[in-house]
Amino acid sequence: MVTLSHYLFLGGILFSISILGIFLNRKNIILILMAIELMLLAVNINFIAFSHYLGDLSGQIFVFFILTVAAAESAIGLAIIILIFRNYKSINVADVNRLKE
Repeated sequence: MVTLSHYLFLGGILFSISILGIFLNRKNIILILMAIELMLLAVNINFIAFSHYLGDLSGQIFVFFILTVAAAESAIGLAIIILIFRNYKSINVADVNRLKE
């Protein structure tokens, strides 16, 4: 029998992996965006688990909004990465810091 604690544990593990991915890899922008998306999916698992456990659909409605915003964020983020790659021929974070100058 899968209980609420199993889902929360899975969400916590996914969230921890995404935080670890952000801190360990600070050079590649695409991997940072993937870690952020994994973080959002971990939060979505928790929303759905609590929604099912409490018998309320509001958590599942929040998940639809989060997925919509995450899809838009991914599209805009990838468009920005493509523009950075066209200008600098690299997607390293150090090259993006040159945009401040």
